[in-house]
Amino acid sequence: MCGIAGFYNSRIDREQLIRAMTDRMRHRGPDAEGFWLDEQSGWTLGHRRLSILDLSESGAQPMLSASGRFVISYNGEIYNAALLRGRLLAEGRVAAFRGHSDTEILLEAIEAYGLEETLRLSKGMFALAVYDREKKVLRLARDRMGEKPLYYGMADDGGGRPFFTFASDLALFLCIPGFRREIDRDALAEFLMYKYVPAPRSIYKNVFKLPAGCILTLRAPFDAPEITPYWSLTETAARGEAQPFSGTYEEAKERLEALLTDSIRDQMVADVPVGAFLSGGIDSPLVVSLMQKLSPRPVKTFTIGYDDPKINESEAAKEIARHLGTEHTELILTEREMKELIPRLPYYFSEPLSDSSLISTYFVSSLARSKVTVSLSGDAGDELFCGYERYWETPALWDRVRAAPAVLRRPAGAALEGLGLTRKPFFYKAAACLKADNINQVREMIQYRRDIETQRLVPGASVTPLGEVGAKLKDPYAAMQLADMEYYFPDDILYKLDRASMAVSLESRIPMLDRDFLEFAWTLPTGFKYADGVSKRILRDILYRYVPKSMLDRPKQGFYVPLQKWLLEGSTYEYARELLEHSRLARDGWLDEKTVLAVWDFFRKNRKKHQLTFNILMAEQWYRSQQLDA
Repeated sequence: MCGIAGFYNSRIDREQLIRAMTDRMRHRGPDAEGFWLDEQSGWTLGHRRLSILDLSESGAQPMLSASGRFVISYNGEIYNAALLRGRLLAEGRVAAFRGHSDTEILLEAIEAYGLEETLRLSKGMFALAVYDREKKVLRLARDRMGEKPLYYGMADDGGGRPFFTFASDLALFLCIPGFRREIDRDALAEFLMYKYVPAPRSIYKNVFKLPAGCILTLRAPFDAPEITPYWSLTETAARGEAQPFSGTYEEAKERLEALLTDSIRDQMVADVPVGAFLSGGIDSPLVVSLMQKLSPRPVKTFTIGYDDPKINESEAAKEIARHLGTEHTELILTEREMKELIPRLPYYFSEPLSDSSLISTYFVSSLARSKVTVSLSGDAGDELFCGYERYWETPALWDRVRAAPAVLRRPAGAALEGLGLTRKPFFYKAAACLKADNINQVREMIQYRRDIETQRLVPGASVTPLGEVGAKLKDPYAAMQLADMEYYFPDDILYKLDRASMAVSLESRIPMLDRDFLEFAWTLPTGFKYADGVSKRILRDILYRYVPKSMLDRPKQGFYVPLQKWLLEGSTYEYARELLEHSRLARDGWLDEKTVLAVWDFFRKNRKKHQLTFNILMAEQWYRSQQLDA
């Protein structure tokens, strides 16, 4: 796990800038830094290294291919690198390797097979930049699901002259002396709606996220970049539905467990200590169970608990760890830790995020880093196997909505809006549901658009509805899962996990995002995932082979944070009150002050709208930190 950066500019002090950029992401790679400044082309690449495989200098980056044609700066892990290495040697594409890093294997594969074919062959997580010195072409690429971040855009060199630049972290753009910290008003509004900034936007104008599963090609430094997909989640889901698994439920269980075991075996490979996050739920206990089955020694596991027994899962996790025989470590969080952390978060979360579980994720990552350098997690189980309540609540609502003919209900929804009734929460939600064209528009209302105030928070902004990616699917459950995995999962869950773990120089790995496991999961019928009120059915039945059912049949909490309680009690309340009652975003015209105060007042009096309150709070904290950094 590392960090990358680069730019095209021969008019500035390139070494000074690239050193400033790599120093800003030292936490992503504390073990080493490297630079490549090409006088002939004008390109500059930088790298920070967290050594995981091949800890020697033979794994240092940026790295030149054996022929000298290609140079790469790469962040990630290729889990099937050994297979690629064997193929390259067997085919005579490479005479010998200098070391055993996956970087060298990936680079030589790119030279042998081309970038697109190499990425199709590779299983892993990555963000990379590779420059072809012969053709003078720069290419950026991101892994299939977007586990590793990659931003790009045009920056100003201070003299009014733009230049192309890219980085693992948006904060690196702030190292550029002429960079304009111009907030994208629409992106701010979308953050307050969704609690994350959806790709391809970033919080700043003229800087974008490279979409997951895509390659960016820049044929000349001032050309418009070409962006093309090499893998599509939507196409994978549609193919899985069109060609479903034809075996029995028992056969599906065997196949799924075998694929997950293979993925975990691959992801446990490292030249540094490896452990795992553990909650009292289903997904991480399953990952840990299979890790322990593969390991000759007790697996190191880590969990977070809270001083509130109503939401504390640490005892359940401890019980599971004891049953599996892991070496377990836990940490109990209080309000004090949350208050101390929030002001520090914008340094690592360089665009705002208000998923409250980022607090738990940061602390469990910090706890794990005290004993290991790599940690596996159970993320993606909810999205792939119907783990969220909205998946089984929304279809019933959608059935009631579409029972009325569209020619009648859509005008009714428009009439509610025209009469001004949508200022009332019930009518606001009713109008949106009546006008819905598909189940995901209803899901989006339940998940994100529940508070009408979000429409009034950012004057003059336009919130773009999330694209309808589930239209190709007939199964309504699969359509909702696909929408979550295309938007919420990469821009919230994966963003949170990457930044929280990288803040403490921990590499996080997600076995359920293995290419083969992921593609097989999309061939399974919904009945294998959710049936008779049981979510994640097939995962549960696999886990029951390793952990008694009695230990697992309890309400899901995960790394839940008692946000409502903490924001209304003690010193955290005073902290939140100061930020929201004296909002600088409102002072500077980004937010509507009356709406901010109304949301805060409603939250204090009714203990409701806590997520929207936290959205505003995190936007405000981010904005104040940005001003201090200026």
